[in-house]
Amino acid sequence: MMENFVLMELARQLTWSQERGRLHHYRTKDKLEVDAVIETPDGRVVGTEVKAGATVRTEDLAGLRNLANHLEDRFVAGHVLYTGQQTLPFGEKLRALPLDALWHLAPRGTHRPGAGEVRALPSPAGPI
Repeated sequence: MMENFVLMELARQLTWSQERGRLHHYRTKDKLEVDAVIETPDGRVVGTEVKAGATVRTEDLAGLRNLANHLEDRFVAGHVLYTGQQTLPFGEKLRALPLDALWHLAPRGTHRPGAGEVRALPSPAGPI
């Protein structure tokens, strides 16, 4: 239920955001997944995993790590949204954030003018 709520909120925010993007889901043949993957027209990607719990463990970021390794420099950030209250670092470009970050955080330094066409995000398991 919380995952659906977050996905709908991200889709809603993409309709009015100055930063354009397309919303995808990522899943590998090994069943690693990322709940929401936003790709900007110039190919930058942010992944978001949703966890309906107050704690985040390293293994909760397995899908985000896989996506980051697959995309290399195109991967700009990965977040786990959870019901806890602290922002927690989990390595380069990976953070756990309280759910209310959906309404209180703004992207920094992510706007790049002159964006090209939106490309579909490739997956090791095939098209999304």
